Amino acid sequence: QVQLVESGGGLVQAGGSLRLSCAASGRTFSSYAMGWFRQAPGKEREFVAGISWSSRTYYPASVKGRFAISRDNAKGTVYLQMNSLKPEDTAVYYCAAGSSIVSPSEYEYDYWGQGTQVTVSS
Repeated sequence: QVQLVESGGGLVQAGGSLRLSCAASGRTFSSYAMGWFRQAPGKEREFVAGISWSSRTYYPASVKGRFAISRDNAKGTVYLQMNSLKPEDTAVYYCAAGSSIVSPSEYEYDYWGQGTQVTVSS
């Protein structure tokens, strides 16, 4: 069982940066693939970053070069550094843990946090 708690969301102007954190409980954190997803009102949940147990990273084209995911296994935490934010990045951001490989599909993840709101003003 893994419990995930996100933090770091907030209101930022376009072009600004935010760093989200996701603290995980459980002794097997280092073996999990971790992902960040987001969901805007009226839209489907969208994959924005993933990191394997060996710290290999994955991004969709929409955020590549602006977002960076990292993990600190000693602290049981995964981070999402978001730079050059745009109003279209506004969403609730969720972290997720899966026992398989990193996937853009939310159905491959077993555990989810409660989400943190990110709002980017123009």
